[in-house]
Amino acid sequence: MKICGFNKTTLLDYPGRVACTIFLGGCNFRCPFCQNGALVVEPGSQPEYSQEEILAFLKKRKGILDGVCVSGGEPTLSDGLPDFLHEIKNLGYDVKLDTNGSRPSVVKNLAADGLIDRVAMDIKACPSNYHMLTGVNVDLDAIRETAGWLLNGDLDYEFRTTVVRELHSEKDFQEISQWLSSAKAYYLQAYRDSDGVLMPGFSACSEEEMKNYRDILLETIPVVEIRGMDL
Repeated sequence: MKICGFNKTTLLDYPGRVACTIFLGGCNFRCPFCQNGALVVEPGSQPEYSQEEILAFLKKRKGILDGVCVSGGEPTLSDGLPDFLHEIKNLGYDVKLDTNGSRPSVVKNLAADGLIDRVAMDIKACPSNYHMLTGVNVDLDAIRETAGWLLNGDLDYEFRTTVVRELHSEKDFQEISQWLSSAKAYYLQAYRDSDGVLMPGFSACSEEEMKNYRDILLETIPVVEIRGMDL
């Protein structure tokens, strides 16, 4: 397991928690708008943090931090993830897992073992547009399985989509509103271009466009919010 990034304090990545965020390298998707492009295609070239270093930090921060967000890349690809999360849970932290949903059995097993308290699942697009947005021949059955398990289970969760003007349309959110109707919470995240993006050059939607997509989702999902824009 390669830990390629570490944000020591965040009030944003784990709602309701003062947390830190750990970024694991490697991913099975190639989303062109990915904000962590280097973690996806060149994890071996990134700085590496040892598990011992992270755990020592968490021991010192007990009582200040109360949550740990594990992100990527795609964390569920790491074979050492369960053991690492076990160590974190033993320190008394709540754990939020960020995932693309492509490995439902891993997510389910982590939950069954009490190693995660919340899941944030990235919904890349509507099902008919998933292959384009992920850049791979994605297994849609696996994506649907993870989403359905979250919808019908007891684990705390959120769905979220990073919205890119050139890649998303009303059709995406009309289909998503039917696919994930009655979801607990859905977040639309404003795209931000940067040198770290896998394929820079895309653009963010306007406030009006984001609100329109939010309204479409609100037809079937009770809580839909926009992140990353001053509204």
